[in-house]
Amino acid sequence: MQLFTGVLIKSLRHAAIALLIGALGVSAALLLAQDQETMRVKSVIAAEDPRDPAYVAALVGAPLTYGNRYEVLTNGDRIFPAMLESIDAARRRINFETYVYDSGDLANRVTEALERAARRGVRVTIVVDAVGASAMDRAHVDRLTNAGARVLTFNPTRFYTPENLNFRTHRKILVVDGRIAFTGGAGIADQWLGNAQDGQHWRDTQVRIHGPIVRLLEAAFYENALESHGPFVPELDDPPPASGDDGASIVVRSSPSGGSTDLKRLYLQAIASARQTIDLTSPYFVTDESTMWALDDALRRGVRVRILVEGDITDAMPVKYASREAYDALMSIGIQIYEYRPTMMHTKSFVVDGMLSVFGSANFDNRSLELNDELNVAVWSRDVGAKFTADFENDLKAAARLDLQTWRKRSLLQKSREHFWSYFGEVF
Repeated sequence: MQLFTGVLIKSLRHAAIALLIGALGVSAALLLAQDQETMRVKSVIAAEDPRDPAYVAALVGAPLTYGNRYEVLTNGDRIFPAMLESIDAARRRINFETYVYDSGDLANRVTEALERAARRGVRVTIVVDAVGASAMDRAHVDRLTNAGARVLTFNPTRFYTPENLNFRTHRKILVVDGRIAFTGGAGIADQWLGNAQDGQHWRDTQVRIHGPIVRLLEAAFYENALESHGPFVPELDDPPPASGDDGASIVVRSSPSGGSTDLKRLYLQAIASARQTIDLTSPYFVTDESTMWALDDALRRGVRVRILVEGDITDAMPVKYASREAYDALMSIGIQIYEYRPTMMHTKSFVVDGMLSVFGSANFDNRSLELNDELNVAVWSRDVGAKFTADFENDLKAAARLDLQTWRKRSLLQKSREHFWSYFGEVF
């Protein structure tokens, strides 16, 4: 008995030491993830100023293009017929990148379309994330490969490379024949089907794009394709002539870095250019010191800020708790917060002064702005801004605006959960 007690005590001691080492490791990782500097971005040029596109493009190092056309596609009923139609019309090449590629009805339809294209001689290249697409049916990979398509996996994780787990491609890019592109928030899984009619069908947005900027989205695809394969020859058509001087646009990518990314600077610069309104939609909305300062500074300039996020229907409740930890501070300075109620809100977009629209794959959180590979498009266009604003106003009808005084009366358990998970905000 004494021997058993001694072994038990020794085991408990080892377990306690292991837990302590683990806790210290997590604490160190979270400390390293914290922003080393708070960026305080101001702008003397407003979003409506004709000089703003060139100003922002220079600051984030992105080529400026003109003469692009955009069609905002709301929910799966409009998104996937448009994407599948473009795939079926392809004649030369299809480049497709996605984070999620699950099994199910939508995956079957997409795989069949890509398989048909490859069999009729179209060069089909697909990049999927090793983590996000881990549920992809092996039979789909075999079908696509046997048809002549290339299926590449981004950043596979192995036991000897655990650091790879944290760096994912979250980009959603479809480029067909170098002339038409799609980007937004939708992945390949059945929750994206339908029209956000219930809790099993998500609310999301994808944008169909024509014009010179398509070439830049395809170039971004090749960045991840090259990181996922051996020898690879990127194909790009010569730049098409711009069809006009309207719709000034840039593509901004993010990739892991030791400091801020171009995409984060784009977000901060866009907020700094606001003079009237900011309407921001994002799931997994998690602020840091830089984004909190930017939003607070916008309020001080008299900007009306409305934020639309997902509610209790979410696929990442810990991130939702971390998000809600900041609600009190945000509402205290005058920001309006709305939670979407019918289903998961997965759209990522925001509109500044009805003129500047930013949309793509990035959420308003540290994971998207500093860790993941992401891609967003910024467009200076009253027409595009009006389309996003109309969707925003319609979504507010199905959302609940939070009241500060009522919010402060939530339970101690809720507050404790939010406070605990907020410590992980920099890695969410």
